[in-house]
Amino acid sequence: MEQLENAIELKNVTKRFGKVIANDSVYLTVKKGEILSILGENGSGKTTLMNMLSGIYFPDEGHILVEGKEVTIQSPKDAFDLGIGMIHQHFKLVDVLTAAENIILGLPGKGALNMAQVEKDIKELTEKYGFDLNPAQKIYDMSVSQKQTVEIVKVLYRGANLLILDEPTAVLTPQEADKLFAVLRNMKNAGKSIIIITHKLQEVLALSDRVTVLRKGKYIGTVETSEATVESLTEMMVGGKVSLDIHRADPVDPECRLKIEDATCVNHEGLKILNHVSFEANSGEILGIAGIAGSGQKELLEAIAGLQHIRSGKISYYPQDGSTHTLSDMKASQIRNLGVHMSFVPEDRLGMGLVGKMDLTDNMMLRSYQEGSNPFLDRETPKNLAKEIVEKLDVVTPSISTPVGRLSGGNVQKVLVGREIASDPEVLMVAYPVRGLDINSSYTIYNLLNEQKEKGVALICVIEDLDVILELCDRILVMNNGHITGIRDARKTTKEEIGMLMTKNTEEEK
Repeated sequence: MEQLENAIELKNVTKRFGKVIANDSVYLTVKKGEILSILGENGSGKTTLMNMLSGIYFPDEGHILVEGKEVTIQSPKDAFDLGIGMIHQHFKLVDVLTAAENIILGLPGKGALNMAQVEKDIKELTEKYGFDLNPAQKIYDMSVSQKQTVEIVKVLYRGANLLILDEPTAVLTPQEADKLFAVLRNMKNAGKSIIIITHKLQEVLALSDRVTVLRKGKYIGTVETSEATVESLTEMMVGGKVSLDIHRADPVDPECRLKIEDATCVNHEGLKILNHVSFEANSGEILGIAGIAGSGQKELLEAIAGLQHIRSGKISYYPQDGSTHTLSDMKASQIRNLGVHMSFVPEDRLGMGLVGKMDLTDNMMLRSYQEGSNPFLDRETPKNLAKEIVEKLDVVTPSISTPVGRLSGGNVQKVLVGREIASDPEVLMVAYPVRGLDINSSYTIYNLLNEQKEKGVALICVIEDLDVILELCDRILVMNNGHITGIRDARKTTKEEIGMLMTKNTEEEK
């Protein structure tokens, strides 16, 4: 194999934020015409490092070389001038403009631009690499994968030779991810260099030529992907062996706990966000919910928890004691008191059930306030609960008296999920329970969910990673555009079938 020359080289790059060292003397090379994956647990410094290459941050120490020459990158414009472009997780597009208008937005131009010529140039670019894009289409009419295509073409149109993609498949179906990979391979074959920040190990093995691993801000090493395995990469990331098996027991004597019949919810603009949804959730079972972001998953859980008004339909709850309750007639606090709990992990984890200025014990006590007991009489129970969550979930905190707002996002999340699990619900709904968590913490959460299942709890889980949903859940309910497009036995379906259902527009016969 011919030796490729380096497109980019980072030598001893260090970045500090106050006392925190985000990157500690990191060394990295990217060759011309290769795909390099950057792996690392939460907080390992991946995005910070790439933000220095793309001009968002400036290194405190170290050197950056582009094609063998040392350069100074002080702004995204400097990065663009050097042929470096970054595609972030959150797209920066203007909805009311077309793809072509977004692609040329901000470029220096003399007088009126010839849009016909611009669209022709964009078409040539998309055909060269295999993109599927209509330059005249408005952004608000596009799917998530089409918007991502616009972002990538925007960077290529500006002459980028090195593209950095941050978690590019987080919002894509398996079919869309396969299309993206084909395009990235075409770009690599045309001599472009590509860096991908991801946490999906199977994708790393399928796509990249080499993998660089960071751990706690330090450079651990770079390996040829052909010589790596999921286990070897995990060990490099974590610094020790990790069991990557999700134990899935068969449900024992499942009984219906929740029955949703023809539920419809409408938003403030009069649009249906849940469209005649019907299904059952059983005890001792994990029901997974899959769908492209914004398909109605969040609204469905909120409707069950009493946080979303139901326009029509019915939600019934059948607890172990044999009674029957119509949840669609109740307030959120009444539903919670019956044992139907929800833990929703948003992108902004604080402000959604946790108070940043309060410590762990006080955040445990928030539930007591809502349930009407006198919190001043009992500090011991929430204190013990806080200790238990810290130990069991390996929450990194100086003490249980530390304000929750000072913890890292991943640790806040463990507190959020741990608190709901510890409250002994009969129905537990969790949304994005491992969003942003490293692989070790993720498996801790999966095991906790399985423990709840074995206790006979009915679990409903919204999970973004289809590999995990197939391995963890018993049944998978797929949503698109407020509809249920199918319910499948997780042991018998495939990732491709779930991906197809995620893009179906009509409810199918179940």
